[in-house]
Amino acid sequence: MLIDHRPAVVLDRNRCGDWEGDLIVGTANRSAIGTLVERASRYLLLVHLPINHSAQAMRDALNGVLGQLPHRLRLTLTWDQGSEMAYHDQIAPLLREGVYFAHPASPWQRGTNENTNGLLRQYLPKRTDLSIHTTDDLRAIQDRLNDRPRKGLGWRTPTECFEQALAP
Repeated sequence: MLIDHRPAVVLDRNRCGDWEGDLIVGTANRSAIGTLVERASRYLLLVHLPINHSAQAMRDALNGVLGQLPHRLRLTLTWDQGSEMAYHDQIAPLLREGVYFAHPASPWQRGTNENTNGLLRQYLPKRTDLSIHTTDDLRAIQDRLNDRPRKGLGWRTPTECFEQALAP
């Protein structure tokens, strides 16, 4: 479903559980890492794709990562039009309000994710082999960015904001 059908409340950033996702791709499109960013808290989850970034690999990895989150923090996912999301219908059951796709060539429709991907490139430069990074490497990078205060969060960190949302 296109982003036009996404619930209007997602734009407000007043609730946790609305995610934006993408792939950052390495040299010659041979390696990739999935990125998930929660819109309200800016909390980042990196998705390890050590072998390939096919639709099957993406589906399995996203199901694993999203499946670990509490149900109340799995509302929507907005992605670009990449072929890695061909099995979006098998990811959608994890999300209460569904999977949505930005319009082609419209990265600003997932601006939180695009901004975060830019920050990630400090640690994962373009034209490098991303498959060399282990799950532990990705966790360290993820933690670094999640523990970085953000002006848009009143100088709180994404971790602080996300943990507040996790509290009962």
